[in-house]
Amino acid sequence: MDNMEDNIKCVTCTAPVNIAVIKYWGKRDEELVLPVNSSVSVTLDQAQLRAKTTVMASPSFPNDRMWLNGKEQSMDSKRIQNLLNEIKQWRKEKHNGDTCTDGLLMWKVHICSENNFPTAAGLASSAAGYACLAYSLAKLYNVEGDLSAIARRGSGSACRSMYGGFVEWDMGSQEDGSDSVSRQIASENHWPELRVLLLVVSDQQKSMGSTEGMQATLKTSQLMDRRIQCVPESVEKIKEAILKKDFKTFAEITMKDSNQFHAVCLDSCPPIFYLTDVSKQIIQLVHAFNSSCGITKVAYTFDAGPNACLYLLEEDVGRVLSLICHFFPPDKDDLNTFVQGLQTPSISPLKKDVSFISLPVQRGAIQYVIHTQSGPGPSILQDPAQSLLQADGFPNS
Repeated sequence: MDNMEDNIKCVTCTAPVNIAVIKYWGKRDEELVLPVNSSVSVTLDQAQLRAKTTVMASPSFPNDRMWLNGKEQSMDSKRIQNLLNEIKQWRKEKHNGDTCTDGLLMWKVHICSENNFPTAAGLASSAAGYACLAYSLAKLYNVEGDLSAIARRGSGSACRSMYGGFVEWDMGSQEDGSDSVSRQIASENHWPELRVLLLVVSDQQKSMGSTEGMQATLKTSQLMDRRIQCVPESVEKIKEAILKKDFKTFAEITMKDSNQFHAVCLDSCPPIFYLTDVSKQIIQLVHAFNSSCGITKVAYTFDAGPNACLYLLEEDVGRVLSLICHFFPPDKDDLNTFVQGLQTPSISPLKKDVSFISLPVQRGAIQYVIHTQSGPGPSILQDPAQSLLQADGFPNS
């Protein structure tokens, strides 16, 4: 929907989740959202996980308003205001003297956003949400160019969701943050055999948010300085592994970085516990399985939450899922709803795998599994029926 004559302009877009293999943890500048280290991530397919946002501008709106997953949110959020102001400022600089644009910039906006996955549960919902908002606002105001620095002002990791495939967020060195941007290492088509299993241990909001956790770690962890020193080498090695499709190296660096990230959280005072007992048992399962195979076939990584992200190759998906379903079976034995996403081969676990893994069977410990893969960056939806806002600027439901 785009009708300036009817005093309304509307854009709907989607944006993906990304899961870091080299974590971003800690800011050297809170206001500009500048990280203390560079990071690397894999953008996931929007068919399984995505944010969707509609932005509508009209001179008839008395105020800016926003709804997230059906609930109205305050527009006083500094993050939201940062994005809105940055996009408008960029538009002014690019199109100085454009009277049509000047008028549009004065209109109030209504924003409606929804995720097709749990929010604030450690599944990178803020990355997808703020990337989607930045992209949607850019389309609304006809702003072109690299939006990663703007998305970063909403949520640091959102800048990586501005690209598909494999992405690096360069920490940069400039005080104004102008060089702290994301760039694509390889497209989503580069490594088609790579698969992702998201093991949702809990879809509840995490006990400590990432921003608060980062601040605590930077202030109190004695190990944090050592982590910051180690990251540059890890970034270069994992980029090389991605380009060469060297899964063994990719997997080992991914797991070590995840462990190191949670180690600095534990070294904070008071300690920050994002992993649960089930999370730790998933880690045990992965290492036992790799030992059983005599080669690294699966890698885990955990963001600031208990949910596991497993990276593996397509040929091993059935075998690994059979073990997950064996040791963490669903409450109702309904594998059709327990394993979601891409089609998955149904096989029985190998006896040698089960005997090698010394874990108790815990029914219901994992809520569900999402089978996905790498995917593209944000996109605009051309069909007006996809809008989350009605013609009056209010949510559809």
